[in-house]
Amino acid sequence: MAYQSLWKFAFKSRRCGVTWAEAADAALTAAKAPSAGGCNHSYVGSGKDMAREFIDAAAMWGRHFELAAGEIGEEVFVDGDREITVYRIDFASGFHIQALSSNPSNLRGRKGNATIDEAAFQELLAQVVKAAAALTMWGGKVRVVSTHNGEGSEFNSQLQDARAGRNDWSVHRIPLEEACEQGLYRRICLVNGERWSPEAEIAWKAGLRRNAGSPEAAAEEYDCVPLHGSGAYLSRALIESCMRDAPVLRFNGSAGFNAMSGRLREAEVRDWCERELKPLLEELDPRLQHVLGEDFGRTADLTVLAPMQIAERLRLRVPFLVELHNVPFRNQEQILYYACDRLPRLRALKLDARGNGQYLAEQAVYRYGQRAEAVMPTQAWYLEHMPPFKASFEDGRIEIPRDDDTASDLRALRTVQGIPKVPDVRTGGEGDRHGDAAIALCMAHAASRADPVEYGFRRVPRLGDDAARRDPRLGSGGREWRQVRAGVGWTRGML
Repeated sequence: MAYQSLWKFAFKSRRCGVTWAEAADAALTAAKAPSAGGCNHSYVGSGKDMAREFIDAAAMWGRHFELAAGEIGEEVFVDGDREITVYRIDFASGFHIQALSSNPSNLRGRKGNATIDEAAFQELLAQVVKAAAALTMWGGKVRVVSTHNGEGSEFNSQLQDARAGRNDWSVHRIPLEEACEQGLYRRICLVNGERWSPEAEIAWKAGLRRNAGSPEAAAEEYDCVPLHGSGAYLSRALIESCMRDAPVLRFNGSAGFNAMSGRLREAEVRDWCERELKPLLEELDPRLQHVLGEDFGRTADLTVLAPMQIAERLRLRVPFLVELHNVPFRNQEQILYYACDRLPRLRALKLDARGNGQYLAEQAVYRYGQRAEAVMPTQAWYLEHMPPFKASFEDGRIEIPRDDDTASDLRALRTVQGIPKVPDVRTGGEGDRHGDAAIALCMAHAASRADPVEYGFRRVPRLGDDAARRDPRLGSGGREWRQVRAGVGWTRGML
């Protein structure tokens, strides 16, 4: 018996006839008596044209199978303040086929089977699937069918869940080669009145791939391989799985603040740091190493500071984030120093040195020496550091603040011509965001992988002190010494 599974998930080549076959099944099922397993069928496409095409195919199959059915009719479905045209065929069995729009509320309150077509191009796919799930309570079956629309699409995310066994969906892959083996091109030749031959079929498939735009696009359209870069680099589900309750501090440089004198601005920022930053810094575990990443912005973008703890088993925790919008350079420097000077066992800093950010990054290098790096992100830099950053999310080794703007920034990451990066788009939210938190977090992650450079200071008592006599490492002559750990070994230098 066909369609034993309540859920069928099919990812396929473009225009390979799956919708046509679904229309045949819908007609046969709607024409059956209730005792024979008949039921209604709802079709959800991504537009009115698809709905009309499906209902026309169902009517054609009704005539072909000589089923007792009426003509195609239209009815108006009122959804809020919108009127939506719905195509319908009624059968003598008492059941019907309806072709609906993609609005998820259209499936609610209905019974029977449903086909969600071109699901990867549905704007609200998760909600459509959620609404369709209620159909299965009374034995209805749901088919989710589509060509891919990028690696990061909701459709591909649900496909991965099905493949991982997180649900009971049956999964079906229909690439172009398999469809042709089952007669797709022969059928096309028959409909178009052309003569089929193996040579003609090979040339036809080669032409499809040649004109797809790129090998990657051809693989997505015809070989069921999602295209890198048309979807988000990190899925929302993956991001949210690594989120924990942690604060995001935001300082906005208002017009009144920026009109103050430099001394007053410094006092205002110092009070803010003492009030907001200091309690969070004092809660940090002094036994853990810390790093910090920064993405720079002034008026258009945000400056984001992302401290990160290197915890047990190399887990990475972001205890808080700091977002600065429209804050003068000098005051950004003030906040950066306040945080970095108080981070326990500060191991490394990586700061965005593009544009005006070069000033702040350069000053940090002067202050913190070889622990700080002024980073000019290039394609090579993104290729080196973005994949390990993503892997930390996939492995569950990173914890970040639970914040919608932060999630939106991470979702802004795309693979552009094979390079994972933030494209030239804005994500809205606080200020005028441009994936700012994503870059700061990636910088912090890169800093956590840097070679350790750790400085420790110990004031040595005078030679005559009891402590000096007990410690053979101390020199003579009442001098003070500094111990520096660089890499593995210890060096000693006189102050």
